[in-house]
Parts: sequence; structure tokens; C-alpha cells
Amino acid sequence: MDAIMNNNKYFHFTIGPVQGFVAQARRTRDFWAGSFLLSWLSGVAMAEIIRQGGKINFPVPPDGYLDWITKGHGSGEKPRQGAIPNRFKAVQAQVPAGFDGAKVKKCVQEAWFELAEHIWDKDKLEDFNKITNGKTRAIWERQNKNFWDISWVLTEDDTDTSIMDQRKNWRSHYAESGEPGVKCMVMDGWQELSGAERPGKEGDPFWKEIRQGKETDIGKKEQLCALAYVKRRFARHFGSFNNKKLESGLTVNGWKLETGMPSVSYMAAVHWLEKLIQTANFEEVKPLLEAARNVVNNSKDEWDTQIVCLKTAAGSWTSDNDKRRLLALDGNLFFDHVQDNATAYGYDKEKIKLLKNEITQFKKKHPEFTAPLSPFYAILLMDGDSLGKHMSDKDKQKHISESLNKFTHAAPEIVEKYNGFLIYAGGDDVLAILPLEDAIPCAASVRELYLKSFEGTGIPTTISAAIEFAHVKMPLGKVLGDSHHLLDDIAKEGAGRDALAVRVWKQSGMALEWAQPWEIVIQNGEIQIDKIAKDFVKNDEAVGNGNFSNKFFFKIRERFDLLNPAKEGDDAILNGKEAIELLAVDYVNSADNREKVSIEQAHSIIKPLLEQCRAVKRSLDESDSNKWERSHVLKADAALLVRFLIQKGVER
Repeated sequence: MDAIMNNNKYFHFTIGPVQGFVAQARRTRDFWAGSFLLSWLSGVAMAEIIRQGGKINFPVPPDGYLDWITKGHGSGEKPRQGAIPNRFKAVQAQVPAGFDGAKVKKCVQEAWFELAEHIWDKDKLEDFNKITNGKTRAIWERQNKNFWDISWVLTEDDTDTSIMDQRKNWRSHYAESGEPGVKCMVMDGWQELSGAERPGKEGDPFWKEIRQGKETDIGKKEQLCALAYVKRRFARHFGSFNNKKLESGLTVNGWKLETGMPSVSYMAAVHWLEKLIQTANFEEVKPLLEAARNVVNNSKDEWDTQIVCLKTAAGSWTSDNDKRRLLALDGNLFFDHVQDNATAYGYDKEKIKLLKNEITQFKKKHPEFTAPLSPFYAILLMDGDSLGKHMSDKDKQKHISESLNKFTHAAPEIVEKYNGFLIYAGGDDVLAILPLEDAIPCAASVRELYLKSFEGTGIPTTISAAIEFAHVKMPLGKVLGDSHHLLDDIAKEGAGRDALAVRVWKQSGMALEWAQPWEIVIQNGEIQIDKIAKDFVKNDEAVGNGNFSNKFFFKIRERFDLLNPAKEGDDAILNGKEAIELLAVDYVNSADNREKVSIEQAHSIIKPLLEQCRAVKRSLDESDSNKWERSHVLKADAALLVRFLIQKGVER
């Protein structure tokens, strides 16, 4: 981050590694914790700058946020997500004579270590340290004291935006390398806390002891380094981290945090659980609840998770009723791939069989309960376009900070409305996890909020989005890492910014990739890909076809190959009208629809589908941003995405 007084001294400060800390994760909570803690540390740096008489020019923190850090209370609700952007190059501040940048760096390092020590004390880790003859304490201190890479500079030229880059190239921080022993399962390359020298059973007694009472936070067979341990456990103790006075004189605080964060399996099951609770009466819920609780020993993994549609379906969310209890259980329980491999997931095979039988009996009683249990969830990553070049303009910085704070303040409500969980919203970044059905509408609403937040500023900026639909068995870290590539290289570079890019990841690998500028995605106020999916379902229901035109979609790649030019850049074999005519006839004559769908109906659904199947790229030259390149090549990915959204990833 960067910081900026009348004596023409300007302070620039940056902390990292951002991706090395945030992106290395196995759970939703890991991502959230990484973003939250990095934002909190940036806030500590800002608070020390202000304590020394400096004035933060950019980015300006949200109202009251620094009060929560320095006083333990502030205006509005307690911050639950990171509120200070962690992707800007630096904090910029105007500072008085005698300002000491080294104190800012030391404050951040000290605040982190004091928080780590608070967790060490609260979890009584010294008792476990005795098991390892002091190895655990040595690892704890080494890792927590040597992780953060902090750079800062003082300059008299407030227009020199390159000085921070030059300082970062002059490296003075080197985290200790070549960590010995068995490595952490979350943060690659860092030694886990038992100090075991080789994989196997050597560290098992330590982790068996340390896991007692922390099973919700530390899974079976998980072994964590000091950094990952802090990420997992800090939320439990952040509320009691109070009035810690640092060496500089700055006082830092935490505050009570809600710890409920949905697992990816729970998020995938959200709308299935919603329909189940809506369909079942309280008497019918009891046997399902008893069978499920028997499997997980009454563990309430998702008790603190709050998803809007589930709260509505349960009726009374505050009362401890059976529907509420059922919604608090591990989302893994309800999936076929878990039930069919119970022991691999740590469940008793016979107990899982009883649960599966109860679900089967319930479905027999309620043939109307046809909701498919999709094993897919969505990660939404969004980032403003071309905002960086405006940030260096001092006249724009105030407007940018105000607009971004407005955006950041309102974004959580939108994500919540679409049944999602917001992992991070800071500056022009948004990261959220959502049910499959809600991801694209949520992205469109967040985009609308972003544009409104900048209205009247005269700053031309837009926002792009990447959505990863991922199978629950895909490693979460891999999916998040890929989402950055999808956003930067496909939505921004590939489609020309102000765009949406989507990928679907099945267990076998990437199944499809589709991207379009938002003007193509949304037309006449409607998300076209969703509208097309609904029109196909409507047509199929009208003709009594329950297979969602499977035969038409099944061979669509082969059909497109016949229609496409030999290579990109060549003229199309058929013009747009001819292609629509040919595909419409094909759709009418498919076995599912023959003699049931009119050619007019076919035209109305094929025309918008083919528009989404032709890649469009906006010119990256802002002076000519209205210039579009439309490909002659038909790509089947849009059609396959329609099929995926209709079937929710469940093959039929």
C-alpha cells in the first residue's frame, strides 16, 4: 500500500506476499482469513502513519475502519471482510519532518507476532510444545518472524510513481528458505508444527492432541505450519485481542468475528437443501436429521453459516428447530460420491447407508421433489478495468477512494442477496463463493453497483468478472489460482475488458471456456445466457421433453465444425441468417423435438444462442473502445454452458 504534507515528504509502503498468503488455502475460511489479516495489517500500517502525523492520501480507508484497529470499536457494524485493498501497489501518504518509516514496518511485524502469540497462549500451545521438546516453539518463532516482505520509501516528488517499484527491485527481505521436515498441507514449503522429520506417523500424536476440540478448524490428517495455524484459529480469539500496545506507542485491537463460512460442498448443496426444507414438514425432517447426525456425531459444521435462501426456507432461523439443525450439518453428507465412498471421507459406511435410505424414502413420498443435487459451486472474482493509470493522478485520487469505498460498502449486501459468501471486497476487487445458479446474476449486479459508484466522477472505468464453476472435488486453491488467469487473460485481454469470462471444471479437467463483453452478455436488461437456458427449458416442457434437448446439444461441436471456416480470419461459410436457418431446422428435426417445435420457435431460440457462440473482442485502445471484432467462428462453449446451467452439471 502507499501513503502522503506541506514539507513535500511522501511515504510509500507495501506489504506482501499477497498471493503467497491469501491464495494458499484448502478451505473457504483460509481465503477469507488471508484477505482479512492482510487488510488488518495494512490498517495497522496506516494507523501508525497517522500516529506519526501523516495523512493517508490513497487509498483512503473506509470510515471508522482504523478506529476498530486502534480502539476496538468504531462506527457501523464490525468489519467482517478485509476493508483495505491489498492489490494496489502501495499506500501513499504525506508525512511531516522526522517521520520514521522503519517504525511503520516494525509495527506491522510486531502486530502480526503479537496476534500469533495471543493465539499461542489462548490455544495453550506451550503444552503441545512439550510433546516435541521445544521444536514447535522454534518453528513458530522462525516462521512468524520471517514471513512478511515489507518495503517502504520516502521521496520529495509526489509524482514519481516508479520509485516504489525501484525499491522493491532492491530486495532486502529474504524469508528463510529450505524449511526442514514435513511440510504444511496449506502453505506449500513451510514446515508443519510437529517438527516431524519425515512423512508418516511421527507427527500423528502431536496433531491428535492438538486437534481435540478444534475438529471444525483442523481436519483429520491436516498438519499446519505456524502461518496456516494462525489463519485457521485467529477468528476464534480475535475478539479477545485487546489494547495491545506496540513499541512505537500504537495500540492495536481485534474484535469479535462470526466464524461461520460455508464449505464448497455446502455451497453446492444450497438450493437442494432449500427445496428439501421447503418440501418437508417437521415430522419428515426428524428421521433425516437423526440419520445425518448419527453419521457426524451431532457435529454442527455449518451452524454459523448464514445463507439467505436457507434462512427463509427454515422459517425461524433463531429458534433451535429440526430444520435449522439439519441445515447446520456437513454438506458433504448428501452427495452420492461421498455416500458411495464413505470411509474415504471418514464416515461409517453403515451409518451413511441408513442416511441414504432415509433420503430415498423421502423422495418416494415426494415425487415433486425433483431438485438435482449439483456437485458444482461457483467462485466469482471481479476487478476494475484500467483504474491503475488513474490512481497516479492526484486530482482523481479523492474521487477514486470515495467511489471505491461506496462500492466496497454496498458489495456485501449484493453477494448476500444472491445466497453467496463474500470472501473479500476491497478497492475494485471482489471475491465470493456462490451457488451455481446465482453466480452470473450476482456478477451482473455487482457490475451495476460498480458503474453507479463512479457516476459523476468523470473517471472512465469498468469492471470485468471471472466465474469458475468447479466440481466440489477440485482443489479449491487450484480453482482460485485459475480464476486470476481467467480474469486477466480471458476477460480483460481476450474480450477487451468490461467483460465476463466463465470456465467449467469437472473432475476430468476443464470442460468449457466462454467469454463475452458485458454488452453482449446483457441485452435489454436480461442476461442472455440465462434467458436462452430458460427458453430451452420452456420449449422442452411445452413438448413434454424432459431431456433438455440433449440430442441437439450432444453433437453441437460437430455441427459447428461443419459450419466454421477452415481457420480464424477466413470468411464464414454461411452468413448469420443462413447459419440460424440451418441450425433451427436441425433443432426442429432432432429426435427430441420432431413435429413438436415450430420453425418460428426454433428461430427465436437459435438466433440468440449463435450470437453468444461468436467471440467478440472490444478494442483495447480506449480512444477506439467502440470498435468491435466479431469472429466468424462458431464456438460450442456457449451452447455447452447453456446445457450445463440447465442440468446444473448433473449428467442425464
